[in-house]
Amino acid sequence: MEQDLSKVTPLVYESRIGVPYNWWAGQTASHFFETIAHDRKLAATKCGQCGKVFVPPRKTCPECFVDATEWINLSGTGTVVTFTVVSRKLAALGSRNPPVIFALIKPDGADTAMLHILGNIAPEKVHTGLAVKPVFVENPKGHITDISHFEPV
Repeated sequence: MEQDLSKVTPLVYESRIGVPYNWWAGQTASHFFETIAHDRKLAATKCGQCGKVFVPPRKTCPECFVDATEWINLSGTGTVVTFTVVSRKLAALGSRNPPVIFALIKPDGADTAMLHILGNIAPEKVHTGLAVKPVFVENPKGHITDISHFEPV
């Protein structure tokens, strides 16, 4: 016996599903995070063919398609390339209260930029070209958040 489902009112259940999972970051990312945690420096990979320096590090040069196997440590200081200010509370901000400034930061000596949070500066004082340095947490865990934020030099 067939039923006419066109007259059935769909029920919508609102819920949240937590799906915990783990994954291996790989050798390149693991070395990057361990260097931040233990040495309080930014580790970068350098392409042996074109010489470009990548932060976050890349296993393979995206331009030459060769392995970027040379590691170098950078000072960590860098320059704000661009930024945005988040003015409302979002779950992604964790315990941070707005306004939160996200910036693309090009570390000195690198050819690429990395995304992180700016701190200890008012949003109206941030500008492209601003020189910044990392502020590390007291108890590192081997994660990008081992850099609490970047602040003006």
